[in-house]
Amino acid sequence: MRVFLGVTGASGAPYAQGILCALVDAGAEVGVCASAAGVEVLATELYADGSLPRDEVLRRFVGDAGDRVTVHGTSDWSSPYASGSAKVDAYVICPCSMSTVGTLASGAMANLIHRAASVALKERRKLVLVPRETPLSSIHLRGLATLHEAGAVILFGAPGFYHAPTTIQDLVDFVVARCLDQLGIDNSLVRRWGDQPS
Repeated sequence: MRVFLGVTGASGAPYAQGILCALVDAGAEVGVCASAAGVEVLATELYADGSLPRDEVLRRFVGDAGDRVTVHGTSDWSSPYASGSAKVDAYVICPCSMSTVGTLASGAMANLIHRAASVALKERRKLVLVPRETPLSSIHLRGLATLHEAGAVILFGAPGFYHAPTTIQDLVDFVVARCLDQLGIDNSLVRRWGDQPS
C-alpha cells in the first residue's frame, strides 16, 4: 500500500505520529510532506521545542522507518504524489489546518500537500482530512462541506470516551484507529463499541 501523509499547521501532531507509525508497521510505503507550520507543530507538540530546524524535526518524526518513508519538500512537484498517473492508494492530511481546508475547497494549489489532495479528489481516491479546530465558523463549515461533497472523508481529531481511556495515548489511539479504519488497515488500538472489555 502506498500512502501520502501531509502535515499542516493545526494542533494534532501526536495523531500524525500515530498514523505514520501504524502505516509503517502495516508495511505501507509512506510519502511525508510537512508545511512550514506543520513542522513547527511537530516540533512544539512532539519535541517541546518549536525552534528546532526543519531537517531535525522531520528526522525525528520519521525515526527508524528507513526506506518505508520518503520525505518530500513542499515544492517537490516531481514527487509521485503530484500526479494522478502515479499509483497511490490513499492520502491523509493530519493535522489539517483550516487554511488547508480553504485552499483545497477553492481548488487552489500552493504546495505539494494541496496538489496531492487535489489529485486524490480528481482521481476519486481515498482522501482523509483530520482537522482539529474549534469552534468552527460558517466559512470553515462550508469549506469542509465542499470537500466532503467532492469525496473527502472529514475525520475530526475528536476522540470518544466509550472505550474508557485512561491516558492521553488512549485518546490519540482512538483517532488513529478511526483513520486506519478509513484506509482499510486492520488494527486493535482501541476497544470497539459493543466489544467486551478485556
